[in-house]
Amino acid sequence: MVMIGAFVGAFALLGLSAFTSWPVGAGGLASTTAEPVNPVYTTQAGDCLNWTKKNLSDVVKVDCAAQHMFEVTGVADIAPAFGPQAPYPTDEQWQKISQEHCAKTSLDYLNGRLDPAGKYTVGPMNPGERLWASGERTVRCGLQVTGPAGGMLPAYGSARTQDQSDVYDPGVCLGITDANGVGDPVDCAKPHTFEIVGVVTLPAGEFPPVERQDDTLSAECTRIAAEYSGGADFKAKGLIVTWDNRTPESWAAGSHRANCKVGANPPPGNTGLAAWEGSVRNPNAPPLATSNPPQTTAVQQDEATGAPLHSSSSNPPSNTSSVPTSTSEKPTGTTTTEPSPPR
Repeated sequence: MVMIGAFVGAFALLGLSAFTSWPVGAGGLASTTAEPVNPVYTTQAGDCLNWTKKNLSDVVKVDCAAQHMFEVTGVADIAPAFGPQAPYPTDEQWQKISQEHCAKTSLDYLNGRLDPAGKYTVGPMNPGERLWASGERTVRCGLQVTGPAGGMLPAYGSARTQDQSDVYDPGVCLGITDANGVGDPVDCAKPHTFEIVGVVTLPAGEFPPVERQDDTLSAECTRIAAEYSGGADFKAKGLIVTWDNRTPESWAAGSHRANCKVGANPPPGNTGLAAWEGSVRNPNAPPLATSNPPQTTAVQQDEATGAPLHSSSSNPPSNTSSVPTSTSEKPTGTTTTEPSPPR
């Protein structure tokens, strides 16, 4: 288990999300107009924020049971390290701030259990350049869910009570990147690497070795895929049933669920994943019973350059079938969501 007392050693495994800037009105914090107080300014640990616009101008505080994009794990004052004349931090400095102020805070918030290969990322929501220039030095540390290629995905329920396994609802298709790796969720009519056909919860107890996981998942995923597709002949379609495995670190953090999915057999000599289009879902089957609204579109924010999740040492393990998985890291960078001046 990733314990609180060992948080320093866990930094390399923690994901650092995009450094999201607070949206502000023209008056900023010092405004004397009747402009409503931005919800970000008053959030504390346990609060959740949601937005739909790229620049976060419609951000609202919501119940964590509802759809949200950010769950606050704590508030950090970085003024001691950045005085009134300090320039706005670089991406590298925000990484360091996240490690020093948000990593342990988020581990504490999760009672020391954070899956290094799970669906949650750790990072700060920063004041943005305008508020920084006016002297604001407070950041909100928090948790977000992002797709394989860095797009932000909605979360449901508090991270403190959720299984952190990086799984998706049946019917979700994962796109393909330019490097032939796993992309963010897309409509299944578009080129994609995998279609999720179901999720299996592995039996509780001690960590099951990969061979034992394979025994369970091979049988369960084959059954689920047949039911999902109405008995489709995957081999004739050039497709194969595959699944994800859990690592000891993920298991210790409480992540016991795994995706069952269908992917395309790559051409001979192809070292990446193969794209395919369409769905294997039985068109005559009843509607899918999903736990959340379908996550078919990742949210792209203004000037987004990616949202890093985990270091290469914490990438999910390869699938057990002949379908390879991407080993590339999620993109790094910052997300500037404060509206930029015209150029």
